[in-house]
Amino acid sequence: MIREGLPPRLWEVMMAEGLRDALIGPWKLVSYQDIPIDGSDPFEPLGHEPRSLIIYTPDGYMSAQLSKPDRPNFESGDWFAGTNEDYISEASSYIAYSEPFHVDEDKQTLTHSMFVSLFPNWTGQSQPRRIQLDGDTLKLGTTSPIQSGGKTVTFCRPG
Repeated sequence: MIREGLPPRLWEVMMAEGLRDALIGPWKLVSYQDIPIDGSDPFEPLGHEPRSLIIYTPDGYMSAQLSKPDRPNFESGDWFAGTNEDYISEASSYIAYSEPFHVDEDKQTLTHSMFVSLFPNWTGQSQPRRIQLDGDTLKLGTTSPIQSGGKTVTFCRPG
């Protein structure tokens, strides 16, 4: 993810205040890759050029909206009157969740405590993430494997 439009000096000041403060604001996803732990080829569940926005707020909340590009419209034009194919396409091309977040400065980890999620299995879960900050680029990765596309994977290669 990258932060756009933030002057470099302001970024340095934010970094000096700690990791949590450095996260505050909007981030745009530039890539999302799942890495199967069985050694098979990595894959991009949201395509090569995903669209997204992840926002961290000063009061400790975050919202993530991740999407495949060029999602088809519902033919009916009515969100509640779609076909089964509309709903399958909608749910399999979009990830959305919002929740409180917590940062462990010493371990350089971030935990998302899922309050609401398009994927109901995540609601009520806490999901820790590894964090790597390099200038205006933020890399998030799982701290343990998850299920995706029928495989056990991590995202954001460990390193």
